[in-house]
Amino acid sequence: MTERRRPGRRQAPRLPGDPTPAQRVARILRVDHAGEYGAKRIYEGQLAVLGETSAGPVIREMAEGERRHLASFAEDLAHREVRPTVLLPVWHVAGYALGAATALLGREGAMACTEAVEEVIDGHYARQERALGESEPELREKIREFRADELGHRDTARAEGAAAAPGYRVLRRSVRASTRLAIWLSERV
Repeated sequence: MTERRRPGRRQAPRLPGDPTPAQRVARILRVDHAGEYGAKRIYEGQLAVLGETSAGPVIREMAEGERRHLASFAEDLAHREVRPTVLLPVWHVAGYALGAATALLGREGAMACTEAVEEVIDGHYARQERALGESEPELREKIREFRADELGHRDTARAEGAAAAPGYRVLRRSVRASTRLAIWLSERV
């Protein structure tokens, strides 16, 4: 039986070393679970420093969204029998340290961290949506929904003064680079 393709849409052949569809989904779930875990830890670090200030309620609200995302991806990992990244202990410490360190710069530092992380996550989730194509509609819709939440966090961070953080440009670049590295590692390990 031959496979029918839509006119004008050519599917690239799968090359040796390319992940299978199941492997691609496992990789997506693994990295997204790790990312939401890291985000939860960033907010916990920020709350340890700023929780009793006027920034506390804003950070707590964003943290609650990350907890919901994390619970959803944890359920998916269990349901599909996908192991989480072995780097979770690293993200446990690194996420908290990043959150606390940026919060020590004040409300604006914490918000600059959130803005930078969410900018990277926006692109990451967009690439995942494209990679899933028409396959995995429920997962694709979840990623689309969570992406919208993350963009809301980015916008909140901007409205809360992210650009006024000390060393904003350097901080933003550093956090973005660290986030991209964490994504790359969590997809693979």
